[in-house]
Amino acid sequence: MKLPTPDRAQDGVYHVYALCFARVPERRVYDNFIRRDMHDGPMPLDFFVWIVRNAQRTILVDTGFGKRAVAQRGRPLDVDPVDALARLGIDPDALEDIVLTHLHFDHAGNIERFAKARFHLQDAEAGYATGRCMCEAALRYPYDVEDVVTFVRHTYAERIHFHDGDAAPWPGVSLHAVPGHTLGMQAVRVVTPRGPIVLASDASHFYANVLRRAPFVVTVDARATLRSYDRLLELAGSIENLVPGHDPLVRAVYPSAQFDGIELTLLHEAPDAAAIAERSRLR
Repeated sequence: MKLPTPDRAQDGVYHVYALCFARVPERRVYDNFIRRDMHDGPMPLDFFVWIVRNAQRTILVDTGFGKRAVAQRGRPLDVDPVDALARLGIDPDALEDIVLTHLHFDHAGNIERFAKARFHLQDAEAGYATGRCMCEAALRYPYDVEDVVTFVRHTYAERIHFHDGDAAPWPGVSLHAVPGHTLGMQAVRVVTPRGPIVLASDASHFYANVLRRAPFVVTVDARATLRSYDRLLELAGSIENLVPGHDPLVRAVYPSAQFDGIELTLLHEAPDAAAIAERSRLR
């Protein structure tokens, strides 16, 4: 079964799917936060790309990582995200628009595998990932140089659409600068049948980041991150409309469905709001 096509009359309203393509089950609480004033314990990471879809267009948010990261970083794939798109009936070579929330290896890998897509990125992220900060090993570690070089080649090929702050490139979809994790981090706000939701990506790895105001361990600017938490909640309206970038709880609180053997989380349907608050507590 392929992905359903939403009602053609509703341009500006989308179905949104989270595709979990990899996991790191061995992570612990103390691995994930700058602050460590909570009990340690298991706290795994999920890796996602997001599909934003209506009858008029399909937009991919982030491109995951591929075989190079598997080999170099020891990050096994549950499913290749680009292959998964094809199985879902989404031709990677036919996609026209891809949002890159930032250029870290797990969000901007595979960009060479999309033949004609335009990539949407914040100016600040391009400057950060290609500038003097990359002379520092601690800052460049989350980036893959081959991905960044491919991004630069796409820039020369006029395939990068740069944004300087907030933008609304499509009906019902807007991009919002939420720096802190990186200097050019952006989130994606999407209108769905249940109302607007915000794909936070790594502006908030877990629900607990926002709820506890506790930045993730990889944070370039903690002060900006805390301001971005406020911005995320302002855009989302409530925590149940905010979708963090790496939290396995997303798959637990939202409905899911199988499409040709690929499990997708249905973010356009309502989550279990009570479970978000209860299960995000770090005692």
